[in-house]
Amino acid sequence: MRWILALTLSLMPGLATAQDFPTRDGDVPFTRDDLLVRLRGADLVFYDNGVSRYYEDGRYSYTFYGDEQESAGGYYEVREGGIVCVEFITGQARCDKFVMNGARLVLIDQKGDRYPVRPDR
Repeated sequence: MRWILALTLSLMPGLATAQDFPTRDGDVPFTRDDLLVRLRGADLVFYDNGVSRYYEDGRYSYTFYGDEQESAGGYYEVREGGIVCVEFITGQARCDKFVMNGARLVLIDQKGDRYPVRPDR
């Protein structure tokens, strides 16, 4: 029963705060407004061939181009400290943190895994 509670709490976007995300030296978090400007209407391409799309109207989609194309969609909310929370149409939710490290935009999940974004070409 404890694992169900832990899973439920980990999927609730309202619980993520800046201290929940392990950062490294050189990581500079965004303000809410700066991240909104950076993400709204943007496609972020990751090195694993995944693409996060942040629509102007708050919709979100993630598409992975591997052996088989997989997609997930929902709605995103940008919060203070560079945190973006997505509520998927499946009912699941997650929050991630965006930082700049040097010239590189990096997404950090709550486990501390880091996903650098490919630079614009």
